[in-house]
Amino acid sequence: MHVASGRWLYGFLLAMTTATLWGVLPILLKEVLKDMDPFTVTWYRMISAGLVLFIWLAARRRLPSIRALSSTNKVLLAVAVLGLACNYVLYLMALNRLTPGTMQLIIQVAPIMLMIGSMLVFRERFGLGQVLGLAVLMLGFGLFFNQRLGELFTQLSGYTLGILIALAAAFSWTLYGLAQKQLLTVWSSVTVMMVIYLGSSVLLLPLAEPAQILRLSHLQLWLLAGCCLNTLVAYGAFAEALVHWEASRVSATVATTPLLTFSMVALGALLWPSVVEPELLNSLAYIGALLVVGGSALIALAPSLIQNLRNRRLRRLSVTPPPAGS
Repeated sequence: MHVASGRWLYGFLLAMTTATLWGVLPILLKEVLKDMDPFTVTWYRMISAGLVLFIWLAARRRLPSIRALSSTNKVLLAVAVLGLACNYVLYLMALNRLTPGTMQLIIQVAPIMLMIGSMLVFRERFGLGQVLGLAVLMLGFGLFFNQRLGELFTQLSGYTLGILIALAAAFSWTLYGLAQKQLLTVWSSVTVMMVIYLGSSVLLLPLAEPAQILRLSHLQLWLLAGCCLNTLVAYGAFAEALVHWEASRVSATVATTPLLTFSMVALGALLWPSVVEPELLNSLAYIGALLVVGGSALIALAPSLIQNLRNRRLRRLSVTPPPAGS
């Protein structure tokens, strides 16, 4: 079993780096999508990250052999490639119809779907604290959409379609996550991601138009480069954070990503109003966003909190003096 190094401050800073990079990502992507389609944007992100990891592994002579995988693991690899490719493309299709903040909040259901999938596939437990966190999260979503509940349930508008596509993106990420979880038993995380990135780029190439990069302005070119770098650095920081800090606390920190997105959208709209559009939300919606983030963090932290309470109780019992006469 992996044990964190104990350098919690370093782990926290790495987790916050991941949350910040993921928080700014939809803002960058929103501008690039004005002149490049989701398939092509995803292809550039996948191929760039995959090639960097390929070079890194080749330099260390640690390139994997796909032929050595069992038939079952090859199927899982195909599911992981298809799942992540669909996740990236569907995420961008939804982002075309939604604001960055709304998109980041909706995608918070992906870890919940993964947790439910892990219960069904890997027989993992779903504790009382996680049930409470899920209830808080659902309440938060209800408050967040208070301005558009009627639209969501009565008509298939562009906004409603965006929500449905975002949920599909979360579901495809869940399939990827479940498959990757099993592949990590035979390959390292870097190896798995390299193969998935390159596999996804091959899968998307027939649908992409790499020449669209010639349409981009200088600003959009820099933003696309930032998106590609973001894909690699954010994941690396996340993986390294897990080395130094407990997974539950890293996950809880990363759950703050939507709040960072809302904050950066507000700042961007103030500084560059011609590039970044503001979020048009009321106070109740912002309270809902806080509850969604709080519910996600509680779901992530609940198992470790319950385990800590049990350990404290056991320690108290172990030092309790025996009854008189024993």
